[in-house]
Amino acid sequence: MYRHILIATDGSTLAEKAVDSGTKLPAALGAKLTVGHVGAPYAPPLYAGDFVPSTFLSSEEHEARVKEAADEILQRAAAHAEKEHVACNTDFAVADHPYEGVVEIAQRNQCDLIVMASHGRSGWSAVLLGSETQKMLAHSPVAVLVVR
Repeated sequence: MYRHILIATDGSTLAEKAVDSGTKLPAALGAKLTVGHVGAPYAPPLYAGDFVPSTFLSSEEHEARVKEAADEILQRAAAHAEKEHVACNTDFAVADHPYEGVVEIAQRNQCDLIVMASHGRSGWSAVLLGSETQKMLAHSPVAVLVVR
């Protein structure tokens, strides 16, 4: 069935449900497991004239913070997999849109199933905020399992 599962996580409480559900699948299916996280790219600040805000981060500082946050999130997920006695690889990508980074990680690792959480928004909140889950379902070249 599925040979390599990718769990996409942003480190949120909701995403932890996907980590919990997703780490149970490899043992049942005899599959490999990778946990992935997507970080935001550097966006230079907009400012007028010579004024640079005091909170300005250089691209190097931004990259270091994003990588540090990713390492923490991925280590937490890998520790959860270890508790379930599941071997786990981790991977990280930087992308403008999270679904693009998840697809990149899935393709790079030759995953054939992506497990992710959904906020389950509906109505205007879904229209205004968008849905990464919907984008993933629309653009993913591999199967997607959504955990509510």
